[in-house]
Amino acid sequence: MAGSEQVLITFRDVTKTYEDGTTAVQSFNLEIKEGEFFVLIGPSGCGKTTTLKMINRLHNMTHGDILIDGKSIAEHNIHELRWNIGYVLQQIALFPHMTIEENISIVPELKSWKKGDIKERVDELLGLVGLDPSTYKKRKPSELSGGQQQRVGVARALAANPPIILMDEPFSALDPLSREQLQQDFLKLKEKIQKTIVFVTHDMNEALTLGDRICLMKDGETVQVGTPEEFINQPKNEFVKSFIGNRRSVLQLPLKELLEELELEPSATPAREVNSNVTLGDALASLSEEKILTVMHENEPVGILTSEKALQFLHAHSREGGLV
Repeated sequence: MAGSEQVLITFRDVTKTYEDGTTAVQSFNLEIKEGEFFVLIGPSGCGKTTTLKMINRLHNMTHGDILIDGKSIAEHNIHELRWNIGYVLQQIALFPHMTIEENISIVPELKSWKKGDIKERVDELLGLVGLDPSTYKKRKPSELSGGQQQRVGVARALAANPPIILMDEPFSALDPLSREQLQQDFLKLKEKIQKTIVFVTHDMNEALTLGDRICLMKDGETVQVGTPEEFINQPKNEFVKSFIGNRRSVLQLPLKELLEELELEPSATPAREVNSNVTLGDALASLSEEKILTVMHENEPVGILTSEKALQFLHAHSREGGLV
């Protein structure tokens, strides 16, 4: 996980009840650390989007409190609160009459940045999300594909360099290929931008691929909070197991049966050794403590295994219908 162990966002007994009497979130307690990529997941209607929208006061809580860096969000000026929180929607929501450059410039202009600084920031961000500034910044959103528009949405959320980014199912409306590519690109991007990201999805593959930690919700409450490895190896109950799905069968296989599919790479970096007879599940449990493992097969090192590599493998295994 990037960043420090300092808690940045705190939910204290937060409840949200709508006027029709529906309780979307019930006595919700959670801490999100600075620099963490934190995923809220659960079935439709579980309260995950409502939870996200309460952070920037798009929804107001009924009871409880939410703190950002120790200060209640009720004490923040609402406009400044939202300027300091980037927001990426599923619907993308770029202004169609504006150019890409103008869309990205909105919050820096509201914060009275100098024009030269804004232009420099637009070019920097377009490059960061994989769009050539000279090609794209003068275009209108309608001239871009869905995946390209969502990249601009990410750039716009980052424009004023906010410490927190909220992302509400940002890739779910895209075709599978665009979604897969954006997920992989975002894995690289999150290391560069060093932000606290709160990400809503209903897709466990996406949560396991992107999240440092995951909160699985049901009926407005927390079912389990933990790392991807903890979800896979230590599911709390049958509901969690159903969300993990068929990944658990492949976790019982020894690494030696998966060496070809894992495509391990050599490394000169010394790392703790693990025998290829251990299961993928046991290796993942070890990776909760270690950053990398050197896999030994017949007393010879065959390459290094990282948590990211193992989770990507599980993602592909689930998507393709399994190896076993």
